[in-house]
Amino acid sequence: MKEQDVRNPATFNRYLELVQEDVINLFSDPTQYSRVACPACAGQEHHPEFTKIGFRYVTCKACGTLFANPRPSQASLEKFYVNGQSSIYWVEEFFRPVAEARREKIFRPRAAYVAERLPALAGETIGDIGAGFGLFLEELRTFWPRASMVAIEPSPQMATICQSKGFEVVQTAIEELAGQEGRFGLVTAFEILEHLHDPRLTLEKAFRLLRPGGYFLATTLNGEGFDIQVLWEDSKSVYPPHHLNFFNPRSLARLCTEAGLTVEEVATPGKLDWNIVENAMHLDGVEPERFWQVVARTGSDTCKEELQSWISRHGFSSHMRIIARRD
Repeated sequence: MKEQDVRNPATFNRYLELVQEDVINLFSDPTQYSRVACPACAGQEHHPEFTKIGFRYVTCKACGTLFANPRPSQASLEKFYVNGQSSIYWVEEFFRPVAEARREKIFRPRAAYVAERLPALAGETIGDIGAGFGLFLEELRTFWPRASMVAIEPSPQMATICQSKGFEVVQTAIEELAGQEGRFGLVTAFEILEHLHDPRLTLEKAFRLLRPGGYFLATTLNGEGFDIQVLWEDSKSVYPPHHLNFFNPRSLARLCTEAGLTVEEVATPGKLDWNIVENAMHLDGVEPERFWQVVARTGSDTCKEELQSWISRHGFSSHMRIIARRD
């Protein structure tokens, strides 16, 4: 899989331009911001890293989590996701044209993994936080036709799409969800945790949604991942206010544990790290350390494939997955 298989470079760059415009229009008031403790371990000692489009990023000295601090309030972020021009563009111009490609490359393999990894849940109630277009639930339904699929989706537009596909929809932010405690055998949250003002609240809510023995499955960005570390402030993954939290395998496991969950697996199965770095060099003119420029220029296809495999196997991909259980 290549980066361009799941996102058009020109469309993605336009999206990022709109994000910058939204920051100017929606986040110029300094009273919107507040300082926070580390979102993973609540640590108070942080090392400054860089500032990007007005957002200051720091690394927690205790657990190594990279995060934006200070950050906008939850209310400001919700307003941005509903009204921001970049958010509207993302749905209509960025995601919709590549939705089927993403279904094939991302959501179908993800559903297959879940079906194989957690077969005992095939007849239970599944809740997908931030279900979006409902692609994951659609694909999982092909494996688990007896399961009850619930889309937990705050966006009215996305909620309507999920309803049109026959899913039960709970149209609310996860932090405000009530009356569903102990209902789910599996709760999923794909590419959600990096966006949240307070991820700890979401993990605690997920714990309460699960029945005893139920599972929580999440994917998010790994701040210690290869492409993020190599590109650093030039990384397009580091783009506030969308991405505020960059956990690592240790800090994400700690966050889940402190929410009451028992962690069964933390993995980095990403496939795009090297391709993202190489594209940043060729398409965007980014110049990382000289060694990586040599690899891009002289490395064989086999070399680059083996490098990506090593990155993924050893916990250094920027795409991270965690599975945890409520005992």
